[in-house]
This record gives sequence, structure tokens and C-alpha cells, in this order.
Amino acid sequence: MVKILKVHGSENKFFILDQTILEQPLNDTELKNLAVNLCQNILNGADGLLVVETSENCLGKMRVINADGSEAKMCGNGLRTVSRYLSEKYQLNEFQVETEESNLHVKRASDFYENVPAFSVEISPISFNKNDLSFSYHGLDEMIDEPVDEFISNTKFSAVAVPNPHLISFVPEINQEDLKALGSKLNASNDYFPEGVNVSFCKILDTNKLFVQTFERGVGFTNACGTGMSATSLLFAMLHSDKFDPTKNISVYNPGGMVMTQINLNSTKELSQIRLIGNATFTHEIELAESDLHQNKLDNLKVNSTGEELAYQEFVKSINN
Repeated sequence: MVKILKVHGSENKFFILDQTILEQPLNDTELKNLAVNLCQNILNGADGLLVVETSENCLGKMRVINADGSEAKMCGNGLRTVSRYLSEKYQLNEFQVETEESNLHVKRASDFYENVPAFSVEISPISFNKNDLSFSYHGLDEMIDEPVDEFISNTKFSAVAVPNPHLISFVPEINQEDLKALGSKLNASNDYFPEGVNVSFCKILDTNKLFVQTFERGVGFTNACGTGMSATSLLFAMLHSDKFDPTKNISVYNPGGMVMTQINLNSTKELSQIRLIGNATFTHEIELAESDLHQNKLDNLKVNSTGEELAYQEFVKSINN
């Protein structure tokens, strides 16, 4: 029997599959088909499948298969949950995890609440270059605080890769209809971001306090997007210095709860440092036969609840109060 975990970071929900414990790892086609099936049909679905594999230089490697079967370069919320999994598997509190773009430093953080374990993870690399984002707009090499009437009139946008591509706008109020329309437009065939892009709107609540909502490439609306909140925090620090206190963490609220980010700006903006700190919650343990995994057969599962979601919801109540 093989165990799969159902997990979340700020209610950004995933399944974790550790390929290293299988007699025969799944191939890429099997992983894609499994991700789509899991995310559509099991335990009310999820935003993606996190695949743990062996790494030559790190404690483990994380791959991110989106709910539609596409593969993302990174996932900040997912990285926290994989970090917890590896931490408990190997009894280590600080190590590196390999991702597609880079090896990232992770460490256990203070619990957010009773029975709400948290991890702090590095988010990098950072790039504002149009080639890394794959965007085209009026010949610009970078898009930082630019008015783009073709997206939404009288609204400014910034684009940054961390390494997932993000388009971010600071708005007085978040209009979900506008966010959905723009996110859908830029993740269909378009001339501006031909490979798609994650779109986030941010409302500045106070000094070092933000609310962010994201329309995620390959997923749609999510309760939270870790790299999106990280990218937004970086641009907030760069563009809104009157509201940014560099000596303190930024509290980033989202539809799924709250995370914290730590931003250390550098005069060379790409050398700035970002850390994402938030919950790593395991909600369910799922057992099934390895042969069923390869056949993408999910009708004979043994599912156990961990009880951790109750504690997380108490945490959410505490921050809402």
C-alpha cells in the first residue's frame, strides 16, 4: 500500500506523492493523468499534485503538477507542505529543497497556532526581464508600475517572475469580476503573455498589511498563491515605501487565511531576498495500492482525517477577530 497526503498552505490545496517510496515511479504521463483525476474527483479536489523525488544535492526535489495537468516551475504554499513532509521524514528542521529553477533554503518556523505548524521558505530567483516572464507590451523590457489600458483602464501593473510569472496591480478595492476577466484573458491565447501569467490584485490595508487575491495560471481562482503573495510583497516594498517597514514581516491576508513575508530589498532589485512563512497543514492520509496509482484507479481508497483542519480553522477565526 502507498500513502498520499492531502495538504494545504492557506487553503491552497494539494496532494503529495512521494515517488521515492514506490517500487516503480510513475512516468510523466501517469503523473499528469493522476493529478487531473485527484484534483477533480478526490476529497473535494485540489489545486495540484506535489511530487517528491530524489535529489543529488538537496534533501528532496519537488515537482508541481497543476490541476489541469500542466507543470509549474514553483509553488510557495506547496513548498511549505513538502518541507514539512521532508522534515518529518528525515527528522531535520532546516535544509534545502530542489525545484525546477533553483535549490531553496527552508526551515521550520514557530507554529502559527496550536497544532498549526509553519515553515519558512526561500522564494527565488527573481527576474523582471520580459524573456523570463515571456511578455510583450509596447517594446518594454520590464513592466513596473505601468498603466495598461488594454488590461483595465486607469490601472497600473507590474510583472515579475519568482520564478513563476506574475502580473500584479495595487487597487483600492478588489473587483473579482475584473480579476477573473483579466486572468482568463491572459491565460487564453493572447499577444501579451503568450505562455499565460498569474494575475494578482492587492489592497494595501495598513503598514506591512496586505490583502491579495490571485487568478492562477493552470488553476483559476485559488484561496492563496504563495509565489503570488511573495511577488506582491516585493513590489509593495519597492513601490510603496511609505507603507513598508523593512524591520518587520509583512502580513499578507488571502481568502484562505494569512501568511507572512520577509523582504530584504537590494539596490539591484533582482538580488532582493524573499521568504514566505505560513502554515503547512496535513488534512488527510490516503492509502491505495501502487498498482492502482499506475492505472489511475482511485475507487479503492482508504482515507483518514488528521484533524488538523479544525485547528487551522480556529487559527483563521483568531486572525479574523
